[in-house]
Amino acid sequence: MPSPKRSIHVVAGVITDARGRILLNRRTENRDMAGLWEFPGGKREAGETSEQALVRELREELGIEAEIGEWIMDVPQHYPDKHLTLEVRHIRSWKGTPRGCEGQAITWVAPDKLGRYSMPPADLPVVAALRQPDRYLITPAPEDGEHGPQRWQDQLQQAVAAGQQRIQLRLPAAHPQRQVLIEQALRTHRQGVQWLLNRDIELAHTLGVGVHLGSEQLATLQERPLPAGQLVAASCHDLAQLQAAQRLGCDFAVLGPVQATASHPDSTPLGWEAFAALRAQVSLPIYALGGLDAGHVSQARRHGGQGIAAIRGLWPGG
Repeated sequence: MPSPKRSIHVVAGVITDARGRILLNRRTENRDMAGLWEFPGGKREAGETSEQALVRELREELGIEAEIGEWIMDVPQHYPDKHLTLEVRHIRSWKGTPRGCEGQAITWVAPDKLGRYSMPPADLPVVAALRQPDRYLITPAPEDGEHGPQRWQDQLQQAVAAGQQRIQLRLPAAHPQRQVLIEQALRTHRQGVQWLLNRDIELAHTLGVGVHLGSEQLATLQERPLPAGQLVAASCHDLAQLQAAQRLGCDFAVLGPVQATASHPDSTPLGWEAFAALRAQVSLPIYALGGLDAGHVSQARRHGGQGIAAIRGLWPGG
């Protein structure tokens, strides 16, 4: 029988300087994944709290005395030889000058440059959590009737005004005003919002916005359908679909349903533990979907999620 994998709990710190740059450590040659960059920290030892472990690790690695701040997220990650949980905390303040006390290189990186650094799989969702929205609004179809399209536009304006920054325009292909409504939304709210169109790669390419792929599209595409400047996301329900989304170079995925939802009453909910187990086998940022609202963001982060995706839970008046 193969020996059971060991489980370890690692605590890492996000250290930000006065210019807003974030400190990264480079793994030394005598460690696994040598040469990759990571958030500084280390293994929590028996009898230690997370705070105690991180204070000790930052003293040993960087020569600083740190004050531990707010929790950011936990990332479950499967590696060939271990199951890892990466707990990530903000560092509120520190005394001393950070330096590579264990012979490692360190560097300060602007948040928008973090993606240029090769990192272990567990650290990649943390980069997304620091830089990308924790909520992903999926619009419903406009209501029937003469005033349905205008009410839909009004509600979309309310959502943008309320701070929704990543929005999927999910209008039925057969809706007579579909393209008009999409173009009006983009024209009115283009700045400050990351827009994705549901499934329509061609129109997304033409309009210069992102696309959200249906799970059935993952089986037919051989390469990323849009250039790097336009977001590509995917709906996933199992590990094979998550792996396909990662191979395609999707920027993020949506996984669910996590809880029972009125829109898919026949679907069996995954539950949070199954969500975390699937998340642990890829390095994509993943939104939890299904019966969720903004109050579930922290729960999603406890299970390695980027946050939550929702229609009713985020749509004004939904």
